[in-house]
Order: sequence, then structure tokens, then C-alpha cells
Amino acid sequence: MDMSPYCKHFRSLGCNLNSIACKCVVLVIIALVVRAVLLPTYSSFNGTEQNKLVLVSNLSFSTLSGSTNFCIRKDKFLKVPQIVWGLNNQKIAFARACLTARLMNRTLLMPSLSASLFYKEFELLKPISFDKVFKFDKFNSLCDGYVQLGQYSDLKNQTGAFELQKGSGRRWTPERDLDQLKQHSKGPYDEHETIQIVGKNPFLWHDHWPVKDYAKVFECLVLVDEFMKEADKVVSRIREIGAEQVRSKSEFAENSLLVEPVPYVAVHMRIELDWMIHCKNLERRLNITEICSSKEEIMERVGNIVGLKTPAVVYLAVADSLLQDPSILNGWKEGLVPFEKKKLGFDARYKKFPYLIQSAIDYEVCLRADVFVGNSFSTFSSLIALDRTQKLIKMGVNSSCGVDVRWPTYAYNILGESKGAQKWMTNMSGPSLEAISYGSNRISC
Repeated sequence: MDMSPYCKHFRSLGCNLNSIACKCVVLVIIALVVRAVLLPTYSSFNGTEQNKLVLVSNLSFSTLSGSTNFCIRKDKFLKVPQIVWGLNNQKIAFARACLTARLMNRTLLMPSLSASLFYKEFELLKPISFDKVFKFDKFNSLCDGYVQLGQYSDLKNQTGAFELQKGSGRRWTPERDLDQLKQHSKGPYDEHETIQIVGKNPFLWHDHWPVKDYAKVFECLVLVDEFMKEADKVVSRIREIGAEQVRSKSEFAENSLLVEPVPYVAVHMRIELDWMIHCKNLERRLNITEICSSKEEIMERVGNIVGLKTPAVVYLAVADSLLQDPSILNGWKEGLVPFEKKKLGFDARYKKFPYLIQSAIDYEVCLRADVFVGNSFSTFSSLIALDRTQKLIKMGVNSSCGVDVRWPTYAYNILGESKGAQKWMTNMSGPSLEAISYGSNRISC
């Protein structure tokens, strides 16, 4: 290209440039003009920044993993193994898969959950599609811009997935795992429409995310209407029984009218044999004594909770093996009226559903309780505590110490005020989900 006219123009403006320098300046100007024409002004995704075009596919790994202002690609996918074990381990595994997909800027292909509970016999696991348990569209709506679920029908190439083998063993450190994800988030690997992670259940993957990131995913999980209605029926029956108890204590029982719903307490009672064996072994290994609780200790500490109003119905979320044990209904403090699903008359209704769904209904019933008491080494209890902590934070409550709060949560395995259960709010600043996944006795209000 002949640059002399441009150089003459610069000289006419008093610019004494030699030919090479002039050409460099002109090239820079031309590049800026082309950029201005081809890349017009854009607002950022939140509408708070101007003149920036966010090209998600070119973001660096560190920028992508820490940013909240980006759009998940819908033409690149991540596929993960079937998610297994108990309900709450599956929820954690699912959230970890979502966060891995987010980190790699990919849409997570809707995974299979496991309706049955088998820890070793994988061939006996009964897969169940995610959208048979949780609302697919609702999840994508609530998590829009953070994580994204996709359908297999979205794929253009149904057979061309690139397999990414997860490492294992002691030598497979979190650093190596993170480096593997970095390498497969760019370069030739990123050209593949689908990356399929093979190997371990996502629950066993290394954890690279803080508690608050998991909490964002958990908030997007909403049960499908069929199971939500089942939980509604259980809660309604519990409150009906509570109303009957209040009327029976009223001086004007026949004429009394209850305007507000009667509060109830939910207790996640872990005293079944396999749990007691597990927790005793864990106490020996960790050299601590605040994991296992006998039924007598649970009853005493629930009864000693400061400010607990009576009469109150106590819903016992227990393993099926304990439904045949009438002793769990005896020995409660006066004013606390215990019920489990069999005594409520819902045992047969529960049994028509697979294990995963029964657990999901129980989770919802405990989550809605006015007071929840659980074990801080139980994943079920810990995720309920996390959900309820999120509710309090949204109400502007960051601590429940010394104050009455709307949805108090307690851990009966840890001694609290007045020999009652310890008040419990999740530490939302935790750097990982370890304390929730595996339990902790370091909890506070």
C-alpha cells in the first residue's frame, strides 16, 4: 500500500516523520478505524459498563471461573457420569458438575440421578432423569447466567464426544485436577462440541468452589409439582394435628379459632444401626465425641431448647427401619407431641415412591419446619441448615446468636445453651463444601 499521501498529510500538519514511522502510525490508525466499524459499542450483560464486548469463548480460565457477568455457551456441552448415592450426596454431586461446566464455560447435559440407594452394586442402581425429580425449565430460569442445563436433543453431533478421564489416587491432587480442567478449557480440546468426563462419581471429584457458589446452584433446585404436593399434604397434616393439640389445651377449645398456622418442629433423628456404626467409627478416627447421639440425648436436648413453644408437634424424619420402633415416640418432654410418617398415616403413600423421592419429600417437610434440629455430621441436616441460613440472610439476619429468628436451626449432637441443642447457621464464607459434605462439629449461630 502506498503510504505517501498519508505521510504528506502528516507533514502538512507539522509532523516530521520518516517513511517507516509514518507507515506504522497510519497502520495503527487504520486498525483503530476498522475496530470501531466492526465492533460497535455494546453494553455489558448487566448494563453497567459501556464499550465492552464480552467474548466468553476467549475469556481466560481465571476470569471465567470468578466472573458473574458472562453468558454460558449453549453450543458447547459437558457430560458427566450417572450421579449416585443418597439424595443430598446427589445434590452436591450435581452442583459440582454444574460448577465444573461453568468453569469450562459449557452447558451441562442433563444428568441421570439414581432412584435407588446402593453404594457398591452399581448394576442395581435405577437411573432417573433429573427432570423427573426437579423442574428443568425452572432450574434454568433461576440459574440463568450462572449455570445452564441442556438436553441431549440440543446436540448436533450425537457420537463425537471427547472423553476426559478423571484422575484418582493420592497422587491426583486438587492442583493436578484443576490444571486438567484448565488444559481442557482451551486450545484444541475446546473445539469439541461435547466433553464427556469419565471415571468417578462427581461427589468424589476435587472441590474447587466456595460454599456460596454451591448455594447458588442449590437455590435453583425445585421439586416437580407431583412431589411438592406430597410434601404439602404431609405439612398440612402436621399442622392439623398441631391445631388439635392447641385446642385441647385451650380453655375455650370448642369456640377457639386459629388464625395462624400452628408451628411444628422437625427432627432429623439419626439413630439407625448403620449410622451408629458409622458415627462411632468416625468418632474414633477423628478422636472427637460430638457425632453420635442416643435417642435419649436427642429428646433431652430438643426439650431443652430455649424459647421452644409448647404444645408443639415434633415431626421425626427417621429411617424406615425405625418406623417399627415405638420407643422413638416415648420419653419426649411434656408438650412435645412426636409423629413420624407412619403415625401420620403417610407410610403407605411414601412407599409408592423410590428411595430418592421419599427422601426429597422428607427434605421439603423438614425445610419448611418452624424449628429444625439435625446432626451436623449428616449431609441431609447440613444442606437443610444451609437452605435455612440462606433464607435468614435474605431477610437481613446474619447471626442467630442471642436473638429469636424466623427459622431457627439447631444441631443436637453439640451441646448448646441450657443443655439444649446448639444453634446453627452455615458459614457462608467457607472456601469449600467439605464441612457440609463430610460434617463438622465446628458450627456456630
